[in-house]
Amino acid sequence: MTTPARYYDGETARVLEVGVRPTAGELIIFRLTDSSIVARWPINETAVLGDGSHEGAPPVVRLGGEARLVIEDPEQRRQLAALMPHLGALAEVPASAGRRIVTLGASLAVLVAAFWGVIDYGTEYAVPWLPHSLQAKLGETVYEELAADKDECHGKGLVVLNDLANELARAAGYPHEVTVHIIDGGPVNAFTLPGGILVFYSDLFEQAKNSSQVAGVLAHEIGHIVHYHPTKGIVRAYGLDLLTKLVSGGYSDLMGTLTSGGNILLAMRNGRAFEREADGTGVALLEKLGLRADGISGFFEQMMEKQPKDAASTAGIWSSHPPTQERIAATKRPPTGRPAFSTADWKALQEVCK
Repeated sequence: MTTPARYYDGETARVLEVGVRPTAGELIIFRLTDSSIVARWPINETAVLGDGSHEGAPPVVRLGGEARLVIEDPEQRRQLAALMPHLGALAEVPASAGRRIVTLGASLAVLVAAFWGVIDYGTEYAVPWLPHSLQAKLGETVYEELAADKDECHGKGLVVLNDLANELARAAGYPHEVTVHIIDGGPVNAFTLPGGILVFYSDLFEQAKNSSQVAGVLAHEIGHIVHYHPTKGIVRAYGLDLLTKLVSGGYSDLMGTLTSGGNILLAMRNGRAFEREADGTGVALLEKLGLRADGISGFFEQMMEKQPKDAASTAGIWSSHPPTQERIAATKRPPTGRPAFSTADWKALQEVCK
């Protein structure tokens, strides 16, 4: 049997058009032009690199050498494999391109689903076990950058807010101290950072209709803290970054992201599930302490008055927050229970930055 093939000697870039003839003990490789012998490979020293199911023409080699023999004709490969059973991989037929694409897509989907399962469910149970000192260090670093060019507010109002924050956290069984910071100005907002750090903007106190709304916002943010939402958000963002690398084979600069306070807040954007959990926990903690729990829904209602077109509803499934009307209905409570702040404390809070 003479088989057309290409021969690479492994030492130069030259390619020889050769014929291949198997004998009882050798695989003889010779030039097609003049039939001169190029190489004699002992049968028991030949092998196939790779396999025919993934490569169109897997090379035949002599063990221990650098030379390569490539036989392009599928029928000739099959005949050679029939004569030399240990070269059976030559007879394998590559799967169709469509089949390979489907197999690759299915494998990738399973891998992504498994990896995301680890990210999504693993963080739920693993994050609370991370050393609190590490979480606090990350939160402090981010806060220092965020507040670098802003004025912080101090005084009795800050003490009042910290006292209530820690009372709510203890009622939830949170084992660490909560630290509240107040930044002068706007927006009308509050947010949490890893390590039990909570940040309020003073405009929220000025815009709130009553102290129960501020207590409601505070209780909601404590909900994020006691469920470790800020740290979970970062861990999930990190996992998503790895997942993106895995899928695309590209480069994603997560650490660059973590060094920017504005970007880390984006990474910690609480999903709808986090927001619902924080809303429910906040209401439950206020009721547990016998405090007025109508402030959360009251704050949402005030938001709707100022912006009737709910951005969360408009964004639909792309929104990171549930629709405001839904949150109002879920947190609606009667105006019963004792006030969270005394008249003097509420005044101190309203004037904390003056």
